[in-house]
Amino acid sequence: MSFTTPLQGIKVLDLSRILAGPWAGQMLADLGADVIKVERPGAGDDTRSWGPPYMPTAAGFEDAEDRQAAYFQTANRGKRSLCVDMSNSAGQDVIKRLAAKADVLIENFKVGGLAKYGLDYATLSAINPALIYCSITGFGQTGPYKDRAGYDFMIQAMGGLMSVTGDADGEPMKVGVALADVMTGLYASNAIQGALIHQLRTGQGQHIDLALLDVQVATLANQAMNYLATGKNPERLGNSHPNIVPYQAFATADGHLILAVGNDGQFQRFCQVAGQPELAHQAHYVTNSLRVANRDTLVPQVVALMLQQTTDWWLAKLNDVGVPCGPICTLDQVFDNPQIQARDMQLQLDHATLGKVASVANPINYSATPIQYTQAPPTLGQHTDEVLRDWLAKS
Repeated sequence: MSFTTPLQGIKVLDLSRILAGPWAGQMLADLGADVIKVERPGAGDDTRSWGPPYMPTAAGFEDAEDRQAAYFQTANRGKRSLCVDMSNSAGQDVIKRLAAKADVLIENFKVGGLAKYGLDYATLSAINPALIYCSITGFGQTGPYKDRAGYDFMIQAMGGLMSVTGDADGEPMKVGVALADVMTGLYASNAIQGALIHQLRTGQGQHIDLALLDVQVATLANQAMNYLATGKNPERLGNSHPNIVPYQAFATADGHLILAVGNDGQFQRFCQVAGQPELAHQAHYVTNSLRVANRDTLVPQVVALMLQQTTDWWLAKLNDVGVPCGPICTLDQVFDNPQIQARDMQLQLDHATLGKVASVANPINYSATPIQYTQAPPTLGQHTDEVLRDWLAKS
């Protein structure tokens, strides 16, 4: 058998809602898995109604009978929608029969929430010992907070991200996207693929326990290690970097840009372009560690230099000598960017009711098994009969 996608032949039941679980399911679908989104009849995933904005139709944005929230389109590409009422025995039986055929199940119910339906890991793994069962919750399956609900905003706060985000003299700030959810989805898809390799080798499935709070702490990266190394809480630095200087946003003569000087050679080249080559050789600034220690005197000098030229002038001159820098783009500028267009980061997919709809591409580019975008996010229950026929040989 030849394989054209990495996860071709893998069957996934996606019982999750909102973002983290669906993001993981979409990643697996992008990689070629057959992902079945199990939804409540008449309602479906909560995000189907999280608008405005809604996807445009020939009738406009607001007048379509079946409005499709843009939020839902974020994390449900490539899936098939199956409507099942798991609150009754008939629906539970359908899911159990599907789980018997599945390689993977993703869920984000509260701890123990699926046990009352007989759809918990212990029950389903007894039916299918090879099943990989991925549970995503706010706080995990253990610990004093395990029964609490968890949402991205509060997780960014509890996990420390907001304490290091924002201006030094301002309020703690959340990131502009649901980063804890998205990163948890990515960790989940990684964990599932690792478990699939274990399954291939041993024939055994396993339970994956992922918590948004754990992921948020894990992705504090250098900020977490800065604290563990020193015992000191990192401070909010606005757009500055705690470990590298100059590495922040600067005003120019007509706007702003990001200057990201990552090593001493780049700092020397920046100073050359700025007409101040001697600045790179001053004793307080010759190494990055010295520049970090003396940021309070160096940064004002860089601020004054940056104001002398326009954004486009700096971008051209600094890129010519290999000093990392970039403009601060609005989303229209992002999708108009020739680099983004050259990388095909915007897609047009065929939707069952909306015609062609826009989507953001997966950034993974395989040389041998390229991602194949099979369909837009489904309408509610669009594939119910098809899935039951394909998976259970039931018309």
